[in-house]
Amino acid sequence: MKEKKSNLGIVIAGLLLGILMGSMDSTIVATAMGTIVSELGGLDRFVWVTTAYLVAELAGVPIFGKLSDMYGRKRFLVFGLLVFIIGSALCGTADSITELAIYRAIQGIGAGAIIPIAFTIMLDVVPFESRGKFGGIFGSIFGLSSIFGPLLGAYITDYINWQWIFYINLPVGVTAVLMIVFFYKESHEHSKQPIDWAGAFTLIGAVVCLIFMMELGGKQFAWDSAAILGLLAGFILLAIAFLIIEAKVKEPIISYSLFKNRLYTTSILISLFSGAAFIVASVYMPIFIQGVFGGKATDSGLVLLPMMLASVVTAMIGGFVINKVSYRTVMISTLLVLVAGVVLASTLKSDSTRWLITLSMILIGSGIGSSFSVLGNAVIHGVVARQRGTANSTLTFVRALGMTIGITTFGIIQSQLFSNKLANYLQSMGGKDAQLSKGLDMKDPHILLSPEAREHIPHEILDQMKNMLSDSITHTFTWAIIPASLAFFISFFMGRSKLDASANADEEYVSGH
Repeated sequence: MKEKKSNLGIVIAGLLLGILMGSMDSTIVATAMGTIVSELGGLDRFVWVTTAYLVAELAGVPIFGKLSDMYGRKRFLVFGLLVFIIGSALCGTADSITELAIYRAIQGIGAGAIIPIAFTIMLDVVPFESRGKFGGIFGSIFGLSSIFGPLLGAYITDYINWQWIFYINLPVGVTAVLMIVFFYKESHEHSKQPIDWAGAFTLIGAVVCLIFMMELGGKQFAWDSAAILGLLAGFILLAIAFLIIEAKVKEPIISYSLFKNRLYTTSILISLFSGAAFIVASVYMPIFIQGVFGGKATDSGLVLLPMMLASVVTAMIGGFVINKVSYRTVMISTLLVLVAGVVLASTLKSDSTRWLITLSMILIGSGIGSSFSVLGNAVIHGVVARQRGTANSTLTFVRALGMTIGITTFGIIQSQLFSNKLANYLQSMGGKDAQLSKGLDMKDPHILLSPEAREHIPHEILDQMKNMLSDSITHTFTWAIIPASLAFFISFFMGRSKLDASANADEEYVSGH
């Protein structure tokens, strides 16, 4: 039976705390990395702090989703929360970048269990007629945390100390654990099957190779180096092995049978492409503000507030209306807005007004928000309860993968465009830049992000560099129109389904699971 109404609110609060904590920690570290590196050292290894978390989370998401279907959601959610809490406590005690990277991997394992399982439990326990509403709330929290994380990280680092970006998880995590342990009552009807160990190991291996290839390529190693090509070969071989294994095992981690459902397949593809487009705005708009207009890191992050608020609004609206109109109608209308926002962002110049930048952020936020709530309901439409963990975890995995591939691919484009323009300009100056810039390395684009360094750059050179940075970022937005448009195009094939009780024949099983 459904959770008692007196307990439901507490369970939902615990799930929301878990999602907020797990999803925000993937971004909260970004704005603190400069301070962390200055204290712990290891500038050449700081990339591992982000990579370790991302690898562990991405690899764990589909595996924990499947295990929750087979052995119960509660045990794996509590496991994820406890591992995340332990990892957070250890991160705050790290004395070196290497230690911090190891502890971040522990955090990532916890996050890989928390995020997909928490969303699936919500769909299990709330009354059917409330799924859209709660889907909107959960989706808004997910969108909110992805943007609010960098702002909170910057504030804590500036006014407290960087260790507290990790310690803040302890009271939040403990509260979530207590709420779930004492108030979430789970049925014991589970479909226990042999664990797909071969699939798990090949998936983890493929993800590890892919993420390290993207994080290290063009930075520590050239793209055509033996190390990067070896990682690429490893990814391809392991990915092929994983796909073959999944076609043969009885209980695959990612079930091919789900992809026979058109709504499920289109929802997965939309999350992939829309995630890739959305992450470009999240990462490069603050850099545009800081590099072109000269704001501080915290100030530049504030430009994301309109996008954050807009995404929250449309996530809520999308969740509320999917029992009245089709998933397709909601996604077509909002993804069109996303395309419009990315197109507008691609027209920005170094002299563009703040209101135009804000408008593009509002459009992008409005366009992506509903995907956080609507797609979560769409992927389980018509899916039996024993496969809902798998369905939701696959959505989470693919969205995160899309964001990872997107930021790496578009990062290469932006970096190459800026570096080429800057190299040509410096060559035309015939070395005069070294004399004019008082010893600054003019080949380092990061000097544009430092207010102190900008003061030592002659206005003529600074204006040229700002124009180059502006052009490289807006050109990158032009490329981002492609995945945004693909998501919009795919949404037309979602069918006419809407949130409908008749599509869920096993509600009796769901209610207690």
